[in-house]
Amino acid sequence: MGEKDTEPSPPNSVLLQAFEWNVPPDNAHYTRLATALPSLGSIGITALWLPPGCKAASPEGNGYDIYDLYDLGEFEQKGARATKWGSLEDLFTLKDKADECGVALYWDAVLNHKAGADNTERCRIVEVDSDDRTKEVSEPYEIDAWLGFDFPGRGEKYSSQKYHWYHFSGTDYNNENGRKAIYKILGDNKDWSSSVDKEQGNADYMMFADIDYSHPETQQDVKDWGVWITKKLGLKGFRLDAVQHFSERFTSEWVDLVRKECSEDIFFVGEFWDGNRQSLMDWLDKMGRTFSLYDAPLLNNFSSISTAEKADLRKVFDGSLVQQEPVNAVTVVMNHDTQPGQTVETPVEGFFKPLAYSLILLRQEGYPSVFYGDLYGTQGKHAEPPSCGGKLADIILARSLYAFGEQDNYFDEANCIGWVRRGTHDRPSGLACVMSNADPGQKKMVVGKEHKGEIWTDVLGWETGEVEIDDEGCGLFPCPGVSVSIWVNKTADGRDRFPVNFDSDIYAK
Repeated sequence: MGEKDTEPSPPNSVLLQAFEWNVPPDNAHYTRLATALPSLGSIGITALWLPPGCKAASPEGNGYDIYDLYDLGEFEQKGARATKWGSLEDLFTLKDKADECGVALYWDAVLNHKAGADNTERCRIVEVDSDDRTKEVSEPYEIDAWLGFDFPGRGEKYSSQKYHWYHFSGTDYNNENGRKAIYKILGDNKDWSSSVDKEQGNADYMMFADIDYSHPETQQDVKDWGVWITKKLGLKGFRLDAVQHFSERFTSEWVDLVRKECSEDIFFVGEFWDGNRQSLMDWLDKMGRTFSLYDAPLLNNFSSISTAEKADLRKVFDGSLVQQEPVNAVTVVMNHDTQPGQTVETPVEGFFKPLAYSLILLRQEGYPSVFYGDLYGTQGKHAEPPSCGGKLADIILARSLYAFGEQDNYFDEANCIGWVRRGTHDRPSGLACVMSNADPGQKKMVVGKEHKGEIWTDVLGWETGEVEIDDEGCGLFPCPGVSVSIWVNKTADGRDRFPVNFDSDIYAK
């Protein structure tokens, strides 16, 4: 037995997006998360993707309307001291609890723009076509724009940098006449960034006051912030908002600096909602493949398969990022942008969510991200209860305990597929997963001769029978119609933890 065979198997990582769009604006979310952390850690959550917790333009803003990078709920600004999510003290309490539970924290960094300026400034602009930002549709003229950021509540603590019109490349409102348009700001060496996606001709401008990363002062201020917040909160990673909309050159420099000054192991994942896998791969190539992206093509597949009758499950990974570049793929079933009512709503039918989560949580490839709204339910106009019939915590725990070792696929039927995880020397149990998007199905699958004579049962409890492993290490594993079953030796370590007694009533605490 080689040295590699005796080393402990690394734990399976699971990222939880720790918010949804309609979390109540009660300044209590950090406290909720701190209370929930022990139970989250116990089922196998290894990292929290925190909401964008820098001061927003509005006290109820989710943080994508970002005002001040350096205000984490510490200063009286924009009508409140705390952010929607809580105060700085609440954030540190959450940090301490995360450290205690061994759960990493990732910050949602909104670096493309600023909102909620303190005053207006005169600047020279040219209007551009809203569908093609490379086309100018007016003569140059002056406007009165909200582009002055003085941060009076914070003063010069942490950073003395103030923002003025020349720190931005575009804006969307002329205060002089109340007219909304896309205004490209003119000045020496000013233009849209050439280091962005080609969406709408040039993707540099997305919303609010668009930061100009060709200006050395903005570069330095945001680089300083990256190192500052990483050290202040002990961050282990970042989710970068809207990466195709701001300078790839700057992003690469920023990532390199944060890793150099803080840790080479800092994890970075970018939001780039494009269903074309090649577009994602091209962007990753520019980042030197030291980055990850959310697998938008896979999510699109989940949506199309779940909304079509008897779609071919064998094609679920076709065109996905995780199929081509599993190391760079963060796999998702839903997030705050794709949930009902949001900007890139991508419906995944309720019956399919346990299947989709099994596909991202119980297989070798990709880094799975679980959505807060699926684990705890969503609020607001489109409120929904926890998904997966309340069994999402069980699927996460099954990953934590049993999704180890070699993977054998049984993708031989259009409407019933399965796979086996063979286990490892120190996590020998393994598992067998079967799913159907039509009638009840079954799969004869090999789990290994070392399991002969064992009795396996479905950890989800949706299949109530037992499967005996034969002398050849085979079992005939059934699953209900339009459902999934996860089979494990009934005496395996941790098997008594199912069903998971997971408290999803997070707002009652």
